[in-house]
Amino acid sequence: MSSCQVITVALMLCAGTAAAGCGAARPSKYYQLNTPNEVSSQADPEPLPVILLIGGLTSSHLYREDRIVYSTNGETMGTYEYQRWAEPPTEMIRDMLERELRASGRYRGVTGLRSAARGDYMLRGRLYDFKEVTGSTMIGRVAMEFELRETKTGATVWSHYYAHDEPVSGKDVAAVVAALDRGAQGIVGQVKAAVEQYFSAHPPTKATP
Repeated sequence: MSSCQVITVALMLCAGTAAAGCGAARPSKYYQLNTPNEVSSQADPEPLPVILLIGGLTSSHLYREDRIVYSTNGETMGTYEYQRWAEPPTEMIRDMLERELRASGRYRGVTGLRSAARGDYMLRGRLYDFKEVTGSTMIGRVAMEFELRETKTGATVWSHYYAHDEPVSGKDVAAVVAALDRGAQGIVGQVKAAVEQYFSAHPPTKATP
């Protein structure tokens, strides 16, 4: 399956209300990110004795809303009115990361950050860019930073900044969404590998009871 966008629903605004004067309103299209590889969870016979908490992604208000962002050479920014995300990018990427880490089967547990949740390490991040950039060529720009914190001490044991410009293979918003999807999946895969490498270099000995 190619890493393309998924159009989840097209809503006809004011449908059936022509009598009220709405007329033929323009439909809104909603997009979501794909689940990487549609991998089902497979338990490791000897998972690491670690419970990972997946925290939310902080960001500017633009990426905590559902509108798709565009810019010209990274300077002037705007949003599409009728082309939107099914969920805010911060939430979709966080969910993608949680699913990937859980599906790896490498950890005793992987869970979202909730009031009652307890874990050994917390992985959280910040989303800096998730937008269309138009210049001499059109690209989907994705930039994020992640950090891994030991919950017992509060110490940050690992952090890394990721940035990727993915070429857009078309001239419509659907092609932009596909590029952003590929960029997000690529970075999530790198984060997953980096966290595993950290624990390989620093083997944990005890998980939260």
